[in-house]
Amino acid sequence: MTIKRQRGLALSALLLWGIAIGLVAILVIRVLPDVIEYSKIRHAVKAVASESSGKTVAEIRHAFGQYAEVEHIKTLGPADLDVFKEENQVVVAFAYERRIPLAGNVSLLIEFSGSSSARDSGQ
Repeated sequence: MTIKRQRGLALSALLLWGIAIGLVAILVIRVLPDVIEYSKIRHAVKAVASESSGKTVAEIRHAFGQYAEVEHIKTLGPADLDVFKEENQVVVAFAYERRIPLAGNVSLLIEFSGSSSARDSGQ
């Protein structure tokens, strides 16, 4: 007589896995829009910096403002950009923080920063 053992997942384990997956999904849903906007900002900054030869700081900021308007970037304005020269290249840099409320008085603080510098291209 062979005894067959049951295989499977207990109800309590299923509930724990469901809760864990749900919490991770909520975190991703809350953070993803800010990460997408950061990507748009980095793309706009790199595009503005690549077209910046011979332009003044005001013209560079105005060009970023146009990109921001097209891409619907609301977090960062043209005045928030740092524009400077590094090794005869124009570098456009930015940094900002986003506080994402999670539950009650618990929130997640993310510090975003980037620049058009060649050494920052791997970020």
